[in-house]
Amino acid sequence: MNKVILMGRLTRDPEVRYSQGERSMAVARYTLAVDRRGRRDASADANQTADFISCVAFDRAGEFAEKYFRQGMRVLVSGRIQTGSYTNRDGVKVYTTDVVVEDQEFADSKGSGADMGGGFQPAARPNPSMAASDGFMNIPDGVEDEGLPFN
Repeated sequence: MNKVILMGRLTRDPEVRYSQGERSMAVARYTLAVDRRGRRDASADANQTADFISCVAFDRAGEFAEKYFRQGMRVLVSGRIQTGSYTNRDGVKVYTTDVVVEDQEFADSKGSGADMGGGFQPAARPNPSMAASDGFMNIPDGVEDEGLPFN
């Protein structure tokens, strides 16, 4: 089974290109900085606390990344690892490893973390300690009954 699940921050805005041909398809490439777990030791790379993982998203997933993903956002990605190789201009064989994205989503609410320029703040939720003795929460003043998802 080839399944990868990653959560990390985008190192920069996704780079998106469109394929040529009868049906143009978005191909988005981005890199996730994924924090390492575990203790730190005195090895040579003890200063590096994150891995930088190359991801590629096709078609609608690529369009989604282009439209909504920005540098610094924390995202959750699942997909599969794909390896490949090519010979560069100097005749040197280069090996590649990418995560081919099958599913991607935001890992933080829009109002949390670094300000991404949206200014959106989620509505305040009532404190569970305001629950009535019957176990149900009291509806705060100013909330209309029509706005609730049930009647």
